Amino acid sequence: MPSGPRTTEASCLARGVSPLTERSVVFVVFDDMKMLDVTGPAEVLAEANTFGAAYALGYASVSGRAVRTSIGTRLPVDTAVAGLGEVDTVVVAGGDDLVRRPVPVELAEAVRAIAPRARRLVSICTGSFVLAAAGLLDGRRATTHWRHGRLLSRAYPDVSVELDALFVEDRGVFTSAGVSAGMDLALALVEQDHGPELARDVARSLVMFMRRPGGQSQFSAPLELRPPRSSVLRGVVDLVAAEPALDHTTTSLAVVAGVSPRHLTRLFAAELGISPARFVEDTRLDRARSLLDAGYTVTAAAGAAGFGSPETMRRRFVARLGASPSQYRARFSAATDRGLDSATGVR
Repeated sequence: MPSGPRTTEASCLARGVSPLTERSVVFVVFDDMKMLDVTGPAEVLAEANTFGAAYALGYASVSGRAVRTSIGTRLPVDTAVAGLGEVDTVVVAGGDDLVRRPVPVELAEAVRAIAPRARRLVSICTGSFVLAAAGLLDGRRATTHWRHGRLLSRAYPDVSVELDALFVEDRGVFTSAGVSAGMDLALALVEQDHGPELARDVARSLVMFMRRPGGQSQFSAPLELRPPRSSVLRGVVDLVAAEPALDHTTTSLAVVAGVSPRHLTRLFAAELGISPARFVEDTRLDRARSLLDAGYTVTAAAGAAGFGSPETMRRRFVARLGASPSQYRARFSAATDRGLDSATGVR
């Protein structure tokens, strides 16, 4: 099992590259961990080795025994986490159970114990919950899968969660967004270790973006809100959801609700955690995205969603999603363009 950086002259020369310092990278795994959280970043690092890097990959579990992965296969490990010596990089995988129930105490304690012996810590997807449970994200910025960012923020208020980031680095601790974003983070680590030229070679070989355009918000699902408890607020929410193209303002919605604009704003803040104006914008963004996903034109989607003009919608998309409507449509629309000319479905 690798226990720290060392020079591997013979192996480097065998590959026809200059000898480099070997960097030990250990993946911390556990039952039902997401397989791609390990294999994706591992493939990036292994591919970097073919271009002259020298990553020695290892795998460790708390028990030192093989683990069951999310796809049902068994993943053998090299050692128990407690048996690790000095390592360059520790990578903590994610898994669906990490957000369904408390992080296992023994897993959090094992990662906390190995942290001082690692040059840098990395989590992939919901692996950030393990780092947070171990206290390793306190006072730091971090990210996780877009679906679970708010949960991470609520469960660990000392962590500054960046919901849209594909990955975040804060003082030697790296966290990534969901699943495939772990490959983006691994490529960034390669660039940090070996420079942009080698990282670019890896990106081209694996058919990856060197810099993936936009943040992870563009991948998020439509707005998911708990039904408001207040019947007054529920009526307003239902109206905006049903008719996002209407001229909704805080004042007009307050009239519908029969309350003052100030009281409506308080209701939104108390129950939904956002302002009425932000809710309207979020709803319009979701409607526009669903229309673009289905193949509608940018102009048709802007009108049906209530943005008034394609330019207004473009500004909001860029500000919120990091991509223009045209870019979003190219990435996420159906494979067969439906060719709809308007929101009414006329071809």
